[in-house]
Amino acid sequence: MKNVDALVVGAGAGGMFTAARLAHRGYRTLVVERLDRIGGRASTHDIDGFKVNNGAIVLEAGGVTEETFAEVGAAYDIRMPQPPLLYRIGGKDIDVTKGGWGLLLGQLTRQGAKLMKGIGAAREDDGLPEEELTTAEWVARYTKNENVHAVFRNICGSIFAVGSEELPARVFLTYFTRKSAFKKFGFHPEGTIGAWRALAEVVTRHGGEIWLNSEVTSLTIEDGRVTGATVVRDGETTAVGCGFAVSDAGPSATVAMAGEENLPADYRAEVKRRDRPSSMITVNFASQEQLIEAPGMLSFGRTRRLCYVANFSGLCPEMSPEGWNLYSASGVPKPAVGAFDEAAETELVMADLREQIAGFDRARVLSTVVTRDGWPPQRAVAGFDLAPTTPIPNLWNVGDGVKEYANGGTTACAETAKLVVEQIAERHPAGAPR
Repeated sequence: MKNVDALVVGAGAGGMFTAARLAHRGYRTLVVERLDRIGGRASTHDIDGFKVNNGAIVLEAGGVTEETFAEVGAAYDIRMPQPPLLYRIGGKDIDVTKGGWGLLLGQLTRQGAKLMKGIGAAREDDGLPEEELTTAEWVARYTKNENVHAVFRNICGSIFAVGSEELPARVFLTYFTRKSAFKKFGFHPEGTIGAWRALAEVVTRHGGEIWLNSEVTSLTIEDGRVTGATVVRDGETTAVGCGFAVSDAGPSATVAMAGEENLPADYRAEVKRRDRPSSMITVNFASQEQLIEAPGMLSFGRTRRLCYVANFSGLCPEMSPEGWNLYSASGVPKPAVGAFDEAAETELVMADLREQIAGFDRARVLSTVVTRDGWPPQRAVAGFDLAPTTPIPNLWNVGDGVKEYANGGTTACAETAKLVVEQIAERHPAGAPR
């Protein structure tokens, strides 16, 4: 049997943030990942020399993400576009990063002042709308302008991977009034996986291990606590003993690994109720001609489904063979939660690309990917997340199924990892006997 202090199930963003923090604090750490690479739904793979991200494409500059890298001593090679984001409104690309909401809404409607007043009111706790109101319903209180509704839907899709008709307005307004709008972000020249490689180096530097092509088939529960796990590695079964475990596999998968009989019925029911994965359609394409001028992200006003296009090559030419420009475009289907027609929704994204991006028909489509169900862009719609703790006192979840309220993406994974590791340090000090 292999014995460790910390067993981390899954090497996605949440798992890597957690493992690096634990290893840095002195915990003997083992990460078990069933895939052949780290990063999970925020990783990168090679397509004919192009570094293509398979999920998350940007990383936060500043905030808890960069703070994590600094604390554990990991390199953070993030290149920030200036300006980071342009909005294509009426055929013009507009930089709203300095003018914020006022400038954006002023481009769309005369009712912009009313909407600004509503956003301003949300800065006070009693100004936030009731939980049941969707973002689309909240916007409708101020305007019927279809262009405004389209922009709000695309903003929700870009940040939360769900449409405005499915995202609680309270979540949207909390994010933009408490967590700051138009955050700084950048691209990694190796693709997003480059960030996780830096965290992996922290784990191994401190004596930890990362097992790829390995799967935790079950957690061992004795007297109501995790004492280890059964791992299938390279076709062989290995027993691992641990002081505590952290799962980045998602709450539903954690329940299955722990065994339903070891968890109370009310918790199992809550996991099922909050298991609300969103969906996204992504088209990765390349061209030998420059197709967009935005140095970072180009978002859109009124489209069928397309939310944004990212331009990697301006800042990270290493991601493409010489002479090529690499882009990634994403749209959110209707509905983003539940069943939808993949072929029809994908064609709507492609129609938007042909309409919005001059020269797209001459581009080379590298891949078209629909992320949903068991491999979603977000495991839970923001506002419907579980707590990271479980009824088993030394078992935690991390990742985008247990986000803090009104957060999303890899930033949310960094935040939950920090909170969970702080709880672990209080309950299980490094170096203390089990």
